[in-house]
Amino acid sequence: MSGYKRADHFTKSARAGGFPARSVFKLEEIDRKMRLLRPGQRVLDLGAAPGSWSLYASTRIGPTGALFAVDLSPLAQALPKNCTFIQGDALALSFDVLAAAGPFDVVLSDMAPATSGTPSADQARSFRLFSFAVDVAERLGKPRSSFVGKIFMGPEFEAARARLRALYAKVDVERPPAVRKQSFECFLVGRDRRAA
Repeated sequence: MSGYKRADHFTKSARAGGFPARSVFKLEEIDRKMRLLRPGQRVLDLGAAPGSWSLYASTRIGPTGALFAVDLSPLAQALPKNCTFIQGDALALSFDVLAAAGPFDVVLSDMAPATSGTPSADQARSFRLFSFAVDVAERLGKPRSSFVGKIFMGPEFEAARARLRALYAKVDVERPPAVRKQSFECFLVGRDRRAA
């Protein structure tokens, strides 16, 4: 059994807490450190399935906030009334659809490519997904808004960080404890979106 299939402490804790996946602890750790999510915010969650990030964010923004989630796959988790979910390809979705739900205080992206087993190819695909999420945040993020995006460490990492630094006053690299040791993934966090 691979390390990715084994139910570790984080997986068991997520299930006990009513979350469909261990990924909730990645966002929770980033939010705890950065204080990104607050009541009343509008949040976009790209790559939302199976639903852990959306569920966590919806509880943080409360009933006065609104969350808009998108993923190719269906959610494994029912979301509260302050959430809207669209099943579909975020990259093919019209910006008008996203714009109608925005502008956003926080843009989240846990999007990841279907891995091929070839690190260079997977890193390049991850960079493309990350870049798309940044495009969305650039167009639909409010001034002073925040961004959290997953990216696989690779040759394009510095270009990704430079792109965020052009848009946000503060940029951090986070690798929460819930990220598996053998994973290439980390998260780039942008805070205090500069005015366009």
